[in-house]
Amino acid sequence: MVESTRITTWQRSVPVAIIRGGTSKGLYFHARDLPPAGAERDRLLLRIMGSPDVLQIDGLGGSRAITSKVAVIARSQDPGVDVDYTFAQVSVDEPVVQWDGNCGNISAGVGPFAIDEGLVAATEGTTRVRILNTNTGRLITAYVPVENGRHAVRGDFVIPGVPGSGSEIVMDWSATVGAHTGKLLPTGHPVDVLTLDDQTSVPVTICDVGNPVVWVPAQYLGAQGNESKSTIDESEALRQKLAEIRSRAAELLGFSASWKEAGRQSPALPLVGMIAPARDYLAMNGTAIDRNAMDLNVRLMFMGRLHESLAGTASVNLAAASRVQGSTVAAVTENSHSEVLRAGHPSGVMEISVRCDTSGDNAVPTFSILGISRTSRRIADARVYVPE
Repeated sequence: MVESTRITTWQRSVPVAIIRGGTSKGLYFHARDLPPAGAERDRLLLRIMGSPDVLQIDGLGGSRAITSKVAVIARSQDPGVDVDYTFAQVSVDEPVVQWDGNCGNISAGVGPFAIDEGLVAATEGTTRVRILNTNTGRLITAYVPVENGRHAVRGDFVIPGVPGSGSEIVMDWSATVGAHTGKLLPTGHPVDVLTLDDQTSVPVTICDVGNPVVWVPAQYLGAQGNESKSTIDESEALRQKLAEIRSRAAELLGFSASWKEAGRQSPALPLVGMIAPARDYLAMNGTAIDRNAMDLNVRLMFMGRLHESLAGTASVNLAAASRVQGSTVAAVTENSHSEVLRAGHPSGVMEISVRCDTSGDNAVPTFSILGISRTSRRIADARVYVPE
């Protein structure tokens, strides 16, 4: 990576790696090259991304939430951890940087970055990278393909939503159960019933793995669960109802004092997703997806918009929730005893590894594996310039 921060008479510059992780793209920084946590760092990241501006035309952001993300990485001082990784979601159109969650896709680029930057000693073939996500205090373990001491990018592994193929990075998220609330089921219930402003009652499952997510059956929203992106984008009533469900869950979890303030006080968490039994649909690229290729349908909302695929943290959360007896997710999931969950999302079908034991008290599962496979590619090493 390029040398550390440099200041000219008109702009300061900061070294950055632009990396695609899974189905997201972000800016990866060494922690040493940024100011410490606080207002100065937030201002710098907003300026680097070009926020607030819906086009982010004067920065490196891509005008979408999935391309307005940041990873801050440092060698860990903990002997059981290789690198400390802090995630930031930079708002596109508001002057806000959120540090309260994690991104599973951006996490997929952390191991390759750590290896290529010399923060972790490379082991030829596969290198294990133990990643402490400082946002949640939870450990993620990545198994990164390595060739000649660097991340081996080329391979034949394909993920829906990313053109071409790459080497398979396996990531185990089983240690992220209770990442924000300390419990798999924050309310202690497999199902909670939320009463909405129009007095309708909606059953939901709130699960905390990776990030807290609220899973609502599509049938209670007058939907099928296999809708296209354009259909959901054009349905203001559906999006508003999903937003209210997310906000009411935020109040229930104590993330917001009032559900009406959740959009300001906790705009990212919890996530909200719509789930339904397996049904045929057309993926965003026009590919026909057969119901037999999946165990359920899922449509995830992220920052008020439909996610084009499925967030990494939401995918392991979905897999965990599908193994909770009586949950809304389990109710619509086929092949629930398999060690692979196949989730049909707008870009195709994603497979999530899940291995659990349900013999404990109250049949709440404990997980030995909650895994996803991603690809990652370093796109550029650069200096980003910011006006002084």
